[in-house]
Amino acid sequence: MDNELKFNREVFVIPAIIVFSIWFIYWVEIQFGFNFNKFGIYPRTFKGFKGVFLTHFIHSNTNHLFNNSVPLFVLISSILYFYRDIAYKVLFFGTIITGLLTWCFARESYHIGASGVVYMLFSFVFFSGIIRKHYRLVALSFIIIFLYGSMIWYVLPIKEGISWEGHLSGFMVGVFFSLLYRNKGIKMEEYEFSKTEFDDMFDEDGNFLPKQEEEIKVE
Repeated sequence: MDNELKFNREVFVIPAIIVFSIWFIYWVEIQFGFNFNKFGIYPRTFKGFKGVFLTHFIHSNTNHLFNNSVPLFVLISSILYFYRDIAYKVLFFGTIITGLLTWCFARESYHIGASGVVYMLFSFVFFSGIIRKHYRLVALSFIIIFLYGSMIWYVLPIKEGISWEGHLSGFMVGVFFSLLYRNKGIKMEEYEFSKTEFDDMFDEDGNFLPKQEEEIKVE
């Protein structure tokens, strides 16, 4: 219902904190000469499993970080506003499952960055809007596909050095959550219209039924 769409400071504060945290971690890495890549996901190894929880905060360079920051902020804001009741579940569990799938199936290399989360949120927001058939959510879905539609190609191994496995994992997790929570959150209201005398002039197939005068019975 539309009355569930109420603005809250969380819509901007939470994504701002998350984006600031990944920029701060990157600043610490550069400022003190650290290399946090080893905390990323290294598939099917015990030492690489910690990356399931940490990889989303680690980025290779400023360009990589910036490219993730803008869509991350927009998409987190979107789910916090339009899917308030389930937003934190999608964000928390979706992030973990995306990392876990990457750890299970990706090629042997360090996988770093918040791209998997971006793809998870992107597919969740897009497919949720279509599934729910709510005009605002459908509009949001088309805005998302307009802004970030080109991302879909990067779930395929089309460019060297990109973790397409992480992208694909996030995309599939987003689709899964859009189906899982299809009955949660706002829905399109169903309206029932009262019947009038005009409606009685037609049958169920829409055929006109002329009103017949009652026969007067004479005894």
